[in-house]
Amino acid sequence: MIDERVSQDPLIRDVVKRSLEMWGEKRSDDDVSKGITSDYRRYIARKWFFIVMCTAAMFVAVGVSLTIGDYEIGFLETYEIIWAHMTGNVTDQLKDHIIFNLRLPRIEIGIIAGIGLAVAGVVMQSTLMNPLADSYTTGVSSGASLGATLAVVMGWCIGGATNQYGIVVNAFLFSLVPMAVIILMSKIKNSSPTVMIMGGIAIMYIFSAFTTLFTLMADSADVEYLYKWGVGSLGFASKDDLPIMAGIVLSGTVALMVLTKQLNVLAAGDESAKSLGVNADMMRRVCLILTAFIVAAVVSFTGTIGFVGLVAPHVIRLVVGPDNRYLLPASALFGAVILVCADVIGRTIISPSILQAGVVMSFLGGPLFLWLILRRKSSVWS
Repeated sequence: MIDERVSQDPLIRDVVKRSLEMWGEKRSDDDVSKGITSDYRRYIARKWFFIVMCTAAMFVAVGVSLTIGDYEIGFLETYEIIWAHMTGNVTDQLKDHIIFNLRLPRIEIGIIAGIGLAVAGVVMQSTLMNPLADSYTTGVSSGASLGATLAVVMGWCIGGATNQYGIVVNAFLFSLVPMAVIILMSKIKNSSPTVMIMGGIAIMYIFSAFTTLFTLMADSADVEYLYKWGVGSLGFASKDDLPIMAGIVLSGTVALMVLTKQLNVLAAGDESAKSLGVNADMMRRVCLILTAFIVAAVVSFTGTIGFVGLVAPHVIRLVVGPDNRYLLPASALFGAVILVCADVIGRTIISPSILQAGVVMSFLGGPLFLWLILRRKSSVWS
């Protein structure tokens, strides 16, 4: 057990003993070891308790979201309907149809999108060692915007599809281009985080310029659609899109969860990683490729929803610290919660109209991020 190894470490035990002696307390090595073990277990228990609380918050957010609509359904009743559907004891076909065909798919899309964007934010910030890194920094979102714009305005769709899936395919493939360019640049020059961030920002501006150029050629209907797509909404995707979106996001998330120990080493710096036998350059490329696919899968179906990948990791770091073994799952759950909540607010604040989730996230994320900057301590990033 890791807590036992920590408690038996002579250096840690000596530091704790000296600290206690400064306060007039003298304890034996065994007592110090037991104290360290107990404190460490409580420390880990608090992390897992917070993860459990995030899970509970997600269930509450889902229940509240399921009650929002023209047809009134109670909070507890929604879970009764879900349980009846799962057990095959459906008694009210109308409510079952409303929950499973009209409301739940939108919420599931919000959960998957929130998980994907938050996980991508954590990994990008850890691998690039920059608290401002997210899908926008590396140009993934700008690539998706250009792909969608080409499909809508010019009718240039990869694969020849001209319907909604043509836009999705274009957005997905173009969103991978910036990351491919960054990785190519890192091989030619070097793979330092600074080079990658600067390259991503440069590509973002180039793609944004092309997006603006093609948008100027569009008619009013296309401009309106592109504006909504650029803001981001959970209403673009449908129930049929869930398997593809969830398959890519969840498989990428699981792969990154397996790499959390290497991410911790990588976050300590390239020199530390190399001394511990981790190929920092290769590890960084693998992580960025995985996050590119995750973000591409989200953005191509929902548009460019901002601030989830930026705010969620910062908030969670204040509670669970920088250890990616706990930071990644907690951020994923918290990202799902805040995006579902943003969608609930957007569907109720100006009812019967719907304010897009991307707009709500900007209203919530901007002030929250400013607050985090003002009170952020450097120890959170140690």
